[in-house]
Order: sequence, then C-alpha cells, then structure tokens
Amino acid sequence: MRTLAEINDKIQARKAVVWTVEEVKARVQESSVARVAKEVDVITTGTFEPMESSGAIINLGQTDPPIKIRQCWLDGVSAYSGFGAVDLYLGATQVAEYIGAGDVPDAEEFRDRGGGHVIADLIAGKQVHLRALGHITDCYSRASFETTITCDTINQFYLFNPRNLYQNFIVGVNGGDRPLFTYLGPLQPRLGNAVYSNPGALSPLMNDPDLETIGIGTRIFLGGGVGYIAWEGTQHFPLQKRLPNRTPIGPAATLALVGDAKQMDARWVRGCYFKSYGPSLMLGVGIPLPVLNEAIVARCAVTDQDLVAPVVDFSIPRRVRPTFGLVSYAQLKTGRVRIDGKAVRVAPLASLFLSKQVAIELKQWIEAGQFTLTEPVASIPMDRAFLAQDRWGSQITID
Repeated sequence: MRTLAEINDKIQARKAVVWTVEEVKARVQESSVARVAKEVDVITTGTFEPMESSGAIINLGQTDPPIKIRQCWLDGVSAYSGFGAVDLYLGATQVAEYIGAGDVPDAEEFRDRGGGHVIADLIAGKQVHLRALGHITDCYSRASFETTITCDTINQFYLFNPRNLYQNFIVGVNGGDRPLFTYLGPLQPRLGNAVYSNPGALSPLMNDPDLETIGIGTRIFLGGGVGYIAWEGTQHFPLQKRLPNRTPIGPAATLALVGDAKQMDARWVRGCYFKSYGPSLMLGVGIPLPVLNEAIVARCAVTDQDLVAPVVDFSIPRRVRPTFGLVSYAQLKTGRVRIDGKAVRVAPLASLFLSKQVAIELKQWIEAGQFTLTEPVASIPMDRAFLAQDRWGSQITID
C-alpha cells in the first residue's frame, strides 16, 4: 500500500495521518482493518514503566593534570570506570554508598537512591557531586579529583540500555506466609495482591509481535528525546510460546536502546526505588509503526482480551517458579483477578496513563514534521534460545 519513503514525504509535508495505537483499536472496532489501513499512515505506541537494565555513558573531559579514573562516585553512586580514562558507565540499579560531598551517613539517609536517580537528576539539570580516584601512570599523574557536574558541563551523556521493552512479562504473586520485596514491588503473603508490569495492548512490541517493522536503526521516542534501537536486548527470547495471534504468553523479545540524554525530558526519565529491593529507572519509550500494508493494522488491532501473562509465585526461590496459569490483560486491568479460587487485588507497575501520553506526544512530533521514520539496517534475530547457567555452575558455600 505504501513505502516508508512515501510516508516520510507526507510527514515532511505535514500531511501524514497519525493515530495512536489506542485510536487504531477503537476505529477498527467501528469499521474494519481494511478501511483503517487506507486512512492511517503511522501508528504510535508507548509505555512508561521501570526498566532496570538501563544506564548512562558519561565522558567527563580531562582534568589538568590528567587523571585515569579507577574508582568514581556520582552523588555517592559508584560508576564503572574500566574503559577510557574519563569515560564512565552509570547503571540505573547501582545503589548509593553515600550522599553528595559529605561523609558517609547512616544507611537510612541514602538507601532509597541509586543510579536511576542520578541519571534523572542530570537530565533535569541538577548538580551532581563527583568524586574520583586515579590510577597514577606516566600519562596520568593525578591521584584524585572532586567537583560538581551538570548535564551541560560534561561531554557525551547518553543512555545505553541493554534491556528495555520486554514484549511481555509476568504477573507476580506470593503464595507464602511472609511479605516479599521484589522487582515488582511488595507482594503480600497468601495471595494478598498481584502486580503486573507490561501495559498490555498499549505496549510497543505487542503490536508488532514478530518485529516485522522494528529493527536495528529504528528511530524511537526515548525518554522524551530521539533514540534508536541499537541491538537485540539481553535475555531476548523470541522463541517463547505464542498464541495464534503471534503474541507471546510470557517474557519474550527485548531491545537494547540508545539515545542522547542531553536532549531528554525529565518528565519521561525518573528515578524510582522498590522497598527493600533497590533503585531503578522509570522510562518513557514510544515506537512508531509505519502502515505499509493491512497486516500491520491487523496486528495493531489486538486487544487486552487477546493478550495473556503467566501468574508466577515468588514464594518459591527458584529460577523456574510455579505458576497459577495464564490471565488476560483485560482481566488484569479490572483491578481484580481470580487466582486459585481467590479474588486477588491487582495493580500495574507501568503507568497506563503515561504510556498513552508517550504515544500521544510521539504522534504530535510526527504530525508537526519533527520526527520521520527510519528503515531498519538489520532485523532483530527471532531465533534466539534462552540459556541458563544450571548446567555449568555450582553453588559456592562460604563458612
């Protein structure tokens, strides 16, 4: 029906018809896939959820005399310095060891901060305290360095996220007799609550389940700025079992993303903390889907009733945990699900409201001619198996 070049010509002329995926689903219900496919040029998707496998590359610029950093802390959060003299990688889940320039305080004062908060602060234009220790060589004579940095006083500052945008995920519950504090948040004992993280039918990868329009080099909305799909994500598992509509029944495809943090918006990048688990990063990500044919609209017509996730019991401390079966996202979004004969309160970890807002903002960028689409330079592999370490490792016991 259309080529990507034709769609981009319409975008640049501000004549492209752009709908959010929520609007597409409603219009398909009112008319048909064929009619919608004739009308719309681009479909925008979005999510706003914790993405803990995220982090930032930072280049500080050299000091005088020069320093080769061997240890570094940003607002008390350790950053990795094992490459380049003043290059750093700050992980979103790295925990704070102290706060700012002062002495190490009591743990109560910094336990709820981590790398995600420092990244969000830099994007928001706030000052961040830096303390570095050097490895003295003939090239680098400086032993230590302490200063305050902002987004504007450093060179490169970009997010490079090894695993974002899980195509699907799990529903966490706790069948045990004590509270559990997990990466999904607190889970109350005896099936006291349930938590899910994926926004379901709003989710970018649920609307292109075989990644037919998404690939390496695809331009995306990342944290309120422009980003790109860099590679397959870690734990990418496209061979997950799938329904007839091709959507997976559990965690499946993932993507590695990259984008200039200096162009991002603090509204879409927020540090967060999970009680008794640790820090993370809430991130807004949106992917535009070009309507090249009717099949693309048909895939985007999928509803929450057509999508499922496994209910997993976290009270069993194993890699493969028992499940209570599958539940639809339509059921999850009612706020209650029936598990093992019991009505259980359920809540999303993702913000459904802000997920919709990501898709709306990306739609506005495209309508204004500010954001064109890119042809992927390579496909994301869809034949990756998932390897565990059970066969090669053994537990080490320290007395």
